[in-house]
Amino acid sequence: MASVFTRIINREIPGHIVAEDENYIAFLDIMPLVPGHVLVVPKKEVDYIFDLDNATLSGLTCFAKNVATAMKKVIPCRRIGVAVIGLEVPHVHIHLVPMNSMDDLNFTRPKLKPASEELARMAEKIRGAF
Repeated sequence: MASVFTRIINREIPGHIVAEDENYIAFLDIMPLVPGHVLVVPKKEVDYIFDLDNATLSGLTCFAKNVATAMKKVIPCRRIGVAVIGLEVPHVHIHLVPMNSMDDLNFTRPKLKPASEELARMAEKIRGAF
């Protein structure tokens, strides 16, 4: 069965996409740690990041860098934090999280539940920064 991320990639379920090319996609986390939390995903469904071939892994990292650069332009924050957890969904993904403190990257705290309209506005802001 396809992962929830593959279903977003295939447009079977909606996603607030901020960037996409032929190999990678970035979309907002629907239950973010902070507003603007983005997931960067290879379109090829692989469970574990270190099972990616070197070209896909390096491409994913460069794509994530471009997304983070756009995020930093439109989201007031000190840094864009990066995390790879890999336990939530069996499909490689990098978390890009706007940070003003270390606690902004604390995955044990309660997640936000923004309305779809709020997510749509944030996605548009980030897309506009490319």
